[in-house]
Amino acid sequence: MSLQTVWFCVIAIFWLGYLFLEGFDFGVGMLLPILGRKNVERRLMINTIGPVWDGNEVWLVVAVAATFAAFPDWYATLFSGAYLPTLVILLALIGRGVAFEYRGKVDSDRWRRNWDRVIVVGSWVPPLAVGLLLATTVLGLPLDAHGNRIGSAFASVRWDTLLGAVALAGFALVHGATFLTLKTSGEFRDRARALALGIFPVALLPLLAFLVVVQFREGSLWTVVPLVIAFVAVPLAWWRLTAGRDGQAFVTLGVVIVAAVVVMFGSLYPDVLPSTGDAANSLTVANAASSPYTLKIMTWVSVFGAPAVLIYQGWTYWVFRKRISVQHIPPVHVP
Repeated sequence: MSLQTVWFCVIAIFWLGYLFLEGFDFGVGMLLPILGRKNVERRLMINTIGPVWDGNEVWLVVAVAATFAAFPDWYATLFSGAYLPTLVILLALIGRGVAFEYRGKVDSDRWRRNWDRVIVVGSWVPPLAVGLLLATTVLGLPLDAHGNRIGSAFASVRWDTLLGAVALAGFALVHGATFLTLKTSGEFRDRARALALGIFPVALLPLLAFLVVVQFREGSLWTVVPLVIAFVAVPLAWWRLTAGRDGQAFVTLGVVIVAAVVVMFGSLYPDVLPSTGDAANSLTVANAASSPYTLKIMTWVSVFGAPAVLIYQGWTYWVFRKRISVQHIPPVHVP
């Protein structure tokens, strides 16, 4: 296997890590005004992701950085061709991070409500925009012979890419509700579980529909296998949640997103950004990659650096693995 193919697979894994880990903490933020009836419950929700949300965002950073280093033409064409969604993602993530830090700095209901609104918006916008971005990557842009986007700045906004945006937001919503069921206890857990069960069929339907679109347009015979796995894993996750097996439901949702990423990137290969006009203008792993020397250096750095990052993040999740409830949330204290 060439280093070009290896790094295509590595970037797909980075996106998988981001969608799975950041997916549930986006979902928690999306559900803040729905499940958080009182300030103590909203603090509970934020505390479930407090130790991990910023670490989860690292996966987005490394996915984009790896694309820039390994496939500079892919990076340049995609992020300039979809400039507006990319800008929206950055602004939303900045606002969300600031809101997490600032909401508890002043003992004022109005102050907290305003920052809660920023958290909610900053949790809804990124999955929608990232879903649009990934759907654009898989389904393509109109490109000329030089790899430049043809058309307006809204060329990436089509019904199929919008379906991808809704698909990822729906997954994040279910993933977040399931995570809250896994991480909390008492009456709040019961409400989170009831909500997760209620939204399961509707929220995950766009994801399954999007995968079918990808399979029919770009897929091959072997990508039918992960597509079938996704269709089987969705009702299986719902069944495990009805049985009170929160951890099994959460892991099964992980299977869903793994299957989804395999369908998307498996259908995309050997392209990295198809041209919706002339197929000869598509960017591929061969014509968009960096030099073999650059890829070799990146590989050696990753061999030593990636295990350290994975061990540290795994240790963080282990340390903060226990359930929490509103009884664990101390009274408001502002210095």
